[in-house]
Amino acid sequence: SAGMYKPNESTVFPMAESTPIKESAGQAQLEAYAVEIGLPLVSFRPQYIYGPKSNKHDYIDWYFDRLVRELPLPIPEDGTQKVSLTNSEDVAELLAAPLENESAAIEQRIFNCGTDQLYTYDEVAYMCAEAAGIPKDKVMIEHYDSELFGKAYFPFRLTNFYVAPDMAKAKLGYGGAKKSLKDDLKWYYEGFLARGGSDKYIELIKDWEIVVGSKTSLNPGSIYDKW
Repeated sequence: SAGMYKPNESTVFPMAESTPIKESAGQAQLEAYAVEIGLPLVSFRPQYIYGPKSNKHDYIDWYFDRLVRELPLPIPEDGTQKVSLTNSEDVAELLAAPLENESAAIEQRIFNCGTDQLYTYDEVAYMCAEAAGIPKDKVMIEHYDSELFGKAYFPFRLTNFYVAPDMAKAKLGYGGAKKSLKDDLKWYYEGFLARGGSDKYIELIKDWEIVVGSKTSLNPGSIYDKW
């Protein structure tokens, strides 16, 4: 996973395959061992996947969970941090790319796996609202100080944290992601409703603490009492 990367203040985004990593990460250890024994391994580092066969919905559900309940979205800092979310079908195509150029794939070994379509945290909120038929002026974003409240339930990093498939494009002839998050959110929302939508239980205590602690102009008591 691209989660093994350890960006610092000098890191240029999107993060390249040469970005420092957590040496203790299981995937990093496997990659190192493969190099040590001469195994012709090609390893991909995916990031924030959604779509068919994906087994994690937390990233996008976080937005819908609050939008459909007419609750504030506590987003750290100013919400301009960028993220990339990749459709699993685009991931599958990228994973198959080494078959078209095995020698180049083995020579490079490590490839980032993700789309190069970037959105800010706030933009994702508004796109989700549009998919759910919620007017933009009804979206309540609560920007907060992460030094005071930390990550809370927010599904992404507090700062920029994204990769791009530039190496795969250059070495493997990968054509790039074909899916669009904005378009995909329409059917994703239908899946969200089918998984329980606003009827499922979600923990909101940290949201409440942030909204109250940030001294919002909203009335947190009446907003959260229902839930």
